[in-house]
Amino acid sequence: MFRFIHISDIHLAPLPQLSWRQLLGKRMTAYLNWKFNRKDEMQKSTFDVVAQDFLKQCADHIGISGDIVNLALDAEFSRARKQLLKLGDTLDISLVFGNHDVYVTNAFTRACQAFLPWIVGEKARKDSFFPYMRIRGLAAIIGASSAIVTPPFFAAGYLNKQQTQDLGFLLQRAEKQGLFRIVMIHHPPLFHAAGWSKRLWGIRNFQRIISAYGAELVLHGHTHLPTLSFIEGKQGWVPVVGVASASQDFGRHSSPAGYNLFEIGRKKHAKGWYCCLTRRALTDNKGHIATFVKELLHE
Repeated sequence: MFRFIHISDIHLAPLPQLSWRQLLGKRMTAYLNWKFNRKDEMQKSTFDVVAQDFLKQCADHIGISGDIVNLALDAEFSRARKQLLKLGDTLDISLVFGNHDVYVTNAFTRACQAFLPWIVGEKARKDSFFPYMRIRGLAAIIGASSAIVTPPFFAAGYLNKQQTQDLGFLLQRAEKQGLFRIVMIHHPPLFHAAGWSKRLWGIRNFQRIISAYGAELVLHGHTHLPTLSFIEGKQGWVPVVGVASASQDFGRHSSPAGYNLFEIGRKKHAKGWYCCLTRRALTDNKGHIATFVKELLHE
């Protein structure tokens, strides 16, 4: 049995001290959104409670599907590295970037440098950071990056044709090795999941690759919602699973902070996979966490 924790949208708080120079341009809109909307809703203390609970699960691996920070500041990257190191060894945690992690020009390169130990893996091309593949036990964790710099008031993502082709190469390689393929991406690869300004641009490319090469599980963040959808794969329908923000306080307009636990194994008497999804989340404003969903995705 392979146990995999999925969290997303940490939006690590609080924001560091900012200068007016740092707030010039697009960062100003994110700063105002944080100050008037998210400051009182997303707390590090909430994430600490969630982390304490999922670390008790003794999972084999943790996957983080983006938006680790808020404004892509160097000070945020530094603090986020320290936070991630508290969660476990870099070999046991994989991540992809969200739009907030690459919020401004040149942030993508700085994010790759800051989080390199968490994105090291097999690549289709040596000159790219994404997609990567990390083989852990019976699973292949494949991270794709949809994070791009967008104009103010946009939070869209993009998956270009080259990265999509490389994704197909890694999926095919993992299939030949008989591995359970987990694809992580920040923006949901679904047309109904977000409005145009927040959507993944390249959904058809992504779904076409999954249809051609297959996958056993697709994980995303971005919407801050615990969702379950399906897209067509090579050998059947592929679960596409979202998760609430890992730092959202209880009683706010969005789903309270939580995480997904996947228990994955091979079927005993037939070909194929077993995969059970357990969702755990805050149940009150006192920090209590409980299971609210448990269902089989592969049986």
